[in-house]
Amino acid sequence: MYQRILVPTDGSDITAKAVKTAVSLAQSLGARLYTICVKEPFPYSAISEMQPTPPQEFFDAQERIAAKRVQAVVDTCNAAGVPCEAHTVEALHPWEAIIDHAQRQQCDLVVMASHGRRGVAALLLGSETQRVLTHSQVPVLIVR
Repeated sequence: MYQRILVPTDGSDITAKAVKTAVSLAQSLGARLYTICVKEPFPYSAISEMQPTPPQEFFDAQERIAAKRVQAVVDTCNAAGVPCEAHTVEALHPWEAIIDHAQRQQCDLVVMASHGRRGVAALLLGSETQRVLTHSQVPVLIVR
């Protein structure tokens, strides 16, 4: 069935629930788990002489945060005996990076969290999960 499962993480509690589901599924199927954390690009439009954070400092901080998030997934996988590969990538649109990563790693399932917004809030705020679900050619399992 599924042998290569991608679970994106942003470090939130709801994402932790999706990670737990993905690890359990991978464990029961004997699958390999892949995790990704998407880093924000530096806001170059804000560059001025009075830049509060130099670009390299921003990049380093983003990498530390992302590495910590994917390491939490790796640790959960190690405790469950599930093989896991972790990656961090920079992208303007996380949903595009998630879909691209799923394709590059030849994943056959993406497991993502949904914040469960409804109505106008969902329309106005959009959702990375919704965009992945809409544009992915790989099956997506949504965890609420």
